[in-house]
Amino acid sequence: MEERININVSSTEYDNTSKEIKNTLALVEEMVHGQDDFIITDSEFAFGWHFYVVSVNRELAVKLAEQMGSEFEKLKGKGLDKKFLTWLTNQISQKGIKVKFAIKEEMESSKFGIF
Repeated sequence: MEERININVSSTEYDNTSKEIKNTLALVEEMVHGQDDFIITDSEFAFGWHFYVVSVNRELAVKLAEQMGSEFEKLKGKGLDKKFLTWLTNQISQKGIKVKFAIKEEMESSKFGIF
């Protein structure tokens, strides 16, 4: 079974944001010769925000890191998951889209006070 990076996404515009995330990750797939390496769930709407999950095959992030080399290593964050999250945030924010990303597992563990 493949390991995945699960990213919680919070956005005020689901259609536009999910489309840009899909386009960005599709370009990465093309660049590293991946296929079907990510899934974007439907959103749940609450308090004016759309909440959904982007699940990315960890192998896609590994291949991206290998292709980017030292540029990937310079990204903020500890470990592959955090650096990938920083990279994705940078890519989406360059398009002028306001979105918040967080690693799903980290949010769930902090909810119960486990660090």
